[in-house]
Amino acid sequence: MSGLLDDFRSEFSKPNNTLAQLILVNVVVFLTLLILYLVFTVSESPAYYSKVVEQLTIPASAAEFIRRPWTLITYFFTHEKPFHILFNMLGLYWFGRLVDEYLGARRLLGLYVLGGIAGGLLYLAMFNLVPYFVQRSGGVYMLGSSGAFFSVAVGAATLLPNYSFHLLFFGPVRIKYIVFFLIVLSLANSLGPNSGGELAHLGGAVMGFFFIKLLQNGTDLGRPIYWLMDGWQSLTRPKPAVKVSYRQRSNANANASTYAAAGASPGNASVSMPDQDEIDAILDKISRSGYESLSREEKQKLFRASQRS
Repeated sequence: MSGLLDDFRSEFSKPNNTLAQLILVNVVVFLTLLILYLVFTVSESPAYYSKVVEQLTIPASAAEFIRRPWTLITYFFTHEKPFHILFNMLGLYWFGRLVDEYLGARRLLGLYVLGGIAGGLLYLAMFNLVPYFVQRSGGVYMLGSSGAFFSVAVGAATLLPNYSFHLLFFGPVRIKYIVFFLIVLSLANSLGPNSGGELAHLGGAVMGFFFIKLLQNGTDLGRPIYWLMDGWQSLTRPKPAVKVSYRQRSNANANASTYAAAGASPGNASVSMPDQDEIDAILDKISRSGYESLSREEKQKLFRASQRS
């Protein structure tokens, strides 16, 4: 058990490991709920388990939501059924890997969190404003990361529409067609028994599309998320003991001046703005071997060039 905990802490101490961290948080919450379900079932106290789940799932009723506003965040880290979390995590891994490689871990986090929030807000709006859904809102709750996953999937398809996944029995399929099929499926089921979840899918999809389009125009919707995460990490990260000398202080100031002059951020310092020769070489490599052959740095340079043009 201690080794498992050490591995878990190790994953969270690694930089730029957002995809694995998101999957781990979802899995840990799922396993915790599973253990609680077994414990409360054996002890013949299922009502206690229901109370725990109630604090994590987002209610359709606005009056209930006001009493538990944190559920707008907790619901998209919560699953109860094995296949529900399996499909969501597999989809998050496949599409999230693309976003991570081309845009970096911070943008993946922004897409996931904002997509989950957008899905929850659309769900609340529809079940409190549209008569068809209002009359069905009694005792309705929603959980699952599907809205957040849809945001990541649509974001990836908006960024790289012609990128192909190799599907069993179908061969290579462009991700824009995969995502289009998922959206049509959600629209078709939006009036069914899982209408809340399907609405969250659509809310996440809209967020994913606009997140990438605005990012390509130079506006990053995820900045508030990055700011909050940076603040949290600065509070939880242990501060090393530092011995200050005149020589150390001079080097630090010199490094800071160089860094500020470059106008870079810690997460993007290793990826410079490419010149035309670099872009031509990257495009030639794509034409020869496809997107999959690009390195992480080449993918991020290609995206930076698209923002410049």
